[in-house]
Amino acid sequence: MTEALLEISNLRTEFQTKAGILPAVNDVSFTIGKGRVLGLVGESGSGKSVTGFSIIGLIDKPGRIAGGSIRFKGEELVGKTERRMRSLRGDRISMIFQDPMMTLNPVLKIGTQMIECMLAHRQISKQDARERAREMLALVGISSPDERLDSYPHQFSGGMRQRVAIATALLLEPDLVIADEPTTALDVTIQAQILALVQKLVAARGTSLLWITHDLSVISGLADDLAVMYGGRIVEQGPVGDVLSTPRHPYTVGLLGSIPSRNEPGRKLRQIPGSPPNVLNLPQGCPFQQRCDRRRDDCQTMPPPAAIDPLHMVRCHHPFGGPAHA
Repeated sequence: MTEALLEISNLRTEFQTKAGILPAVNDVSFTIGKGRVLGLVGESGSGKSVTGFSIIGLIDKPGRIAGGSIRFKGEELVGKTERRMRSLRGDRISMIFQDPMMTLNPVLKIGTQMIECMLAHRQISKQDARERAREMLALVGISSPDERLDSYPHQFSGGMRQRVAIATALLLEPDLVIADEPTTALDVTIQAQILALVQKLVAARGTSLLWITHDLSVISGLADDLAVMYGGRIVEQGPVGDVLSTPRHPYTVGLLGSIPSRNEPGRKLRQIPGSPPNVLNLPQGCPFQQRCDRRRDDCQTMPPPAAIDPLHMVRCHHPFGGPAHA
């Protein structure tokens, strides 16, 4: 077994709203080993991004981490001071956002931003920091890196801005990178290039990666392990090959069945009936029951996580392939 870098146990992140408390992340547990890639998959609103923001300490009021544990290299992050979290962010833990403009300041040159990032965490001269920034831009495939360091974000295309964001995230060789759907807004060709680039850079440095996405086809060639999220909870997780080849939770089966390439030409595309639940008003018991054709009376109670085998977990009373073992 790979040594654990990140261990999340029973994490609960909630937001206080006028309509009540919204449990965006509810009893989530998973582990990422050193040098491993975990794919976190689910529909919009399932709690994927909030999980990533919780890890890196970017939950602002009216949100809060209401319970659970986040241990990074053995250090408990829940309850840590903002000063300590700032020292970790960008240094040991980095995040690549869906919109690179969340990372890049539009009024500062690219070089200025990358150099300031290094100076904040390392005892290094500006000249050495600039050289390191130039090397990283070249490494992510940006031509004329010396000129580009003196450019502003608006002078780059969307794909090039995302490359800059990746270069910045990997600048200090972090132990963990959280990628929050960083290829969603890019066309398919650029998306494939970015995926290949991230995979290469992470593997070369032994960096752990949490890749948040709604696209299972992306995860299949990238991740070592897969966690499927629904209604704020992880409903299935395990090695990516096991989960994709023998999915056990009805929601995972539905996600895989709705991939266009898995449908026969000329036949109507399959889809999961209904809509994702309102997290403010989840049904009692299993959150997926209202959309599930395997629903039974006992689905009115929350199914506990159960083991298919030592590495494959499902949270369902009636999983495909027979009963699991609690």
